[in-house]
Amino acid sequence: RELLPPWLVIIAGLTGIVLLCVSTKDVPITPLRTKYGIVLDAGPSRTILLIYQWTTTKANKTGVIRECSSCPVQGPGVSSYSDSPQKVGESLEPCLNWAQKEIPEEQHSQTRLYLGATTSMRQLNPTNATLSDGLLAALTVALKSSPFDFQGAQILSSPYKEAFNWVAVNYVLENFFKYDWRGQLVPSQKGMAGVLSMGGTSAQLTSKVEEENQAPKEGVRLQLYGQTHNVYTCHCPCHGTDQLRSRLLSMLIQ
Repeated sequence: RELLPPWLVIIAGLTGIVLLCVSTKDVPITPLRTKYGIVLDAGPSRTILLIYQWTTTKANKTGVIRECSSCPVQGPGVSSYSDSPQKVGESLEPCLNWAQKEIPEEQHSQTRLYLGATTSMRQLNPTNATLSDGLLAALTVALKSSPFDFQGAQILSSPYKEAFNWVAVNYVLENFFKYDWRGQLVPSQKGMAGVLSMGGTSAQLTSKVEEENQAPKEGVRLQLYGQTHNVYTCHCPCHGTDQLRSRLLSMLIQ
């Protein structure tokens, strides 16, 4: 029987001793970096602060995010502060302070912060642009004073606002992608859902136009998870929850 050379046995033994002595914590596995983003949704009846987080992993060049927490701002919607625009910024302070505790301090300066105003501010702007600009300016001052990376406060056009709703619903339904049995991201074979959103002053039906040549001019084109989506919104004015409530009260009074 052929024996191993003594020098090879010694090297193998020393190698084994070294491996046994090395603790697993001496060879750390670098975790995926977590990033954060903040969105303030300034609707007609209230404002809500939402915190999102994601890792550096992407699915076909688009990030995979999740909403981790939210903070409803006390008080009415931003357009209701027409008599005292300076107070609209003060109303955000409790939620901004709360967000600073939710997000690690070392991430504050890298956390992007957006504010998007919707229906009520969009209606106010054509009738009283000075007031609308004053409210946005007051919001900007308050948000710039936070430690986060403020990216702007703007009035979202109706097509883009509804397109964002459409993205959110289909994202939750895993219509863009899904996880396979190995836990890996793969394209979803499901079709896209249409979305009916009931706002305070109107209702909107948003859906994807399958053929590119059928996409209306006022539609929105989105590039998500390696696919192009042409999204169109049909507006139903005076069919929001506030109008329906007023009609119901009128019928009851009559």
